[in-house]
Amino acid sequence: MKKFSIHLLLVTVLLFVCTSSCKPEEVVQPELIVAKEEIPFTKNAGSILLAIKTNVKWRASSNESWCTLSPASGEAGSRQIAVWVTENTSVAVREAIITITAGSLSKQVKVIQAQKVVFTISQKEFNVPGQGGEITVTIQASQDFTTAIQAAWITQKSISADKKTQIFTVAENDLDSLREGTITFTSGSMTEIVTVRQTTKDFSIPADKTGMDSDAKVLAKKMHLGWNLGNTLEAIGGETAWGNPKASKTLIDLVKASGFNAVRIPCAWDQYLENQTTYKIKDLWLARVKEVVDYCIENDMYAILNIHWDGGWLENNPTPDKQAEVNKKQKAIWEQIALYFRNYDERLLFAGTNEVHTTSGNPTQANFDVQMSYNQTFVDAVRFTGGKNAYRNLIIQAYNTNIDQAVAYLKISTDYVPDRLMVEVHHYDPWNFCGLEKDETWGKYAALWGQPYEQYAIGVLAGRAATWGKEDYLKTQFNKIKTSFVDKGYPVILGEYGVIRRTTYSGDALMHHLDSRAYYLRYVTEQAKNYGLIPFYWDNGGIGNLAFGIIDRKTNRIADEKALNALIEGSVAGTYPY
Repeated sequence: MKKFSIHLLLVTVLLFVCTSSCKPEEVVQPELIVAKEEIPFTKNAGSILLAIKTNVKWRASSNESWCTLSPASGEAGSRQIAVWVTENTSVAVREAIITITAGSLSKQVKVIQAQKVVFTISQKEFNVPGQGGEITVTIQASQDFTTAIQAAWITQKSISADKKTQIFTVAENDLDSLREGTITFTSGSMTEIVTVRQTTKDFSIPADKTGMDSDAKVLAKKMHLGWNLGNTLEAIGGETAWGNPKASKTLIDLVKASGFNAVRIPCAWDQYLENQTTYKIKDLWLARVKEVVDYCIENDMYAILNIHWDGGWLENNPTPDKQAEVNKKQKAIWEQIALYFRNYDERLLFAGTNEVHTTSGNPTQANFDVQMSYNQTFVDAVRFTGGKNAYRNLIIQAYNTNIDQAVAYLKISTDYVPDRLMVEVHHYDPWNFCGLEKDETWGKYAALWGQPYEQYAIGVLAGRAATWGKEDYLKTQFNKIKTSFVDKGYPVILGEYGVIRRTTYSGDALMHHLDSRAYYLRYVTEQAKNYGLIPFYWDNGGIGNLAFGIIDRKTNRIADEKALNALIEGSVAGTYPY
């Protein structure tokens, strides 16, 4: 009885143990909830949170390397996955698939990233000859765009299936002036404009070297002394607005007879435009300028024609914000000037600008770069017209025509015709002797210049001798120009120099001042030639106090024999180094 009870107890225990340990484990059914089926991104790099909920462990993966996940796995519960994308630099929409797995469940989320928005055209400006022709525009666009032509003489000839290559026909220009039209391409809020400029039928013609044999150095030797027709054709308000009479053949005849064989013709153009959109110059003004040029050429003189101050649209704006606008106008005006005077021989030279500079603050490298772009536009515009202009000697300017700025910053313009460029600088140093009219807070005017005349700085001239900018300084400045340009094959025009007369003095004081002034003019003229600079005296027409003039233009007589003789003597004494 007792033995049986023990066995029964053992059986009971074994049954309990078996029942407890052999019971099948309960199977958990996985759950997976993903908040989004699709995630959009802009083209920019960034991230978006993706919410998931699961009751089991999970993992996630992306099939594209530009789309990454953090974290990429985790425990059961509610979780946030950061979906990261890099910037889409392509012009196509791209997609990635995120796969999230939880137990036996799997769900996918599509990631869509917008393409880089691209809308550019291959070329924004076309110059078409007057005979007409075709232009091809290639468009790179990541979305649809439209085309609109704003000129009746431009028509669309063909278009590719994807619209991205379009050919346009430009009709023959039967007008007697340049014309301009535009083609506008629009994509959403973006616009690209193609400008089509067309010359007249006879605009660009084959190069003609007849009468154009002299390169820059040869031509420079032929101009031994120059004179400026100052304050006349460049006068704002009209040729006589600044007090001088209209330039006449009698005046230029006198200039020639006085010993000058070259005339610099400062000229304004903006006030004579009949259209401020196309920049068309009035025919009457071109004809008037031609009359003055002819006065010189018929006297077998050399003439330099430029754009001179002209209200400041060019001269006062060597700034990046004005660069495109000014270059457009510079190109249009010089194309017309070059076309009108194209048949003149080598005795006519063109000078692209005058004293281009900012009106406030010290110049920056950007100012120098912009000013040089104006020089390049001038050279390109003239050469484009062909004929004799293909070989014409052209003159480019230093920033503010300043010698030190020329040496430090001037880069010679690119020209496909070799040895046909000259450089221009001006010299009015020391300014308190050459041009300062009255004492200023920074210093007082000087009435005497040069070592021989310093002894006369007594009495009413006490303290009135220039203390800087003397003979050695002048030779140093001119030598800089010689080394930087003349020795490298670029003759230099000394486009302006001179000294005002101070006739409020009398007696010995006046004599010493005028003698000192003549000494300066002779010295500058001689040394200019010795260092390879072609001297052009600045004559503004004034013959009274504080004026530069040596010729009385109202009576056509020499008003300042002393100054004239000094210029002639300096020219004879000087010798060009080329």
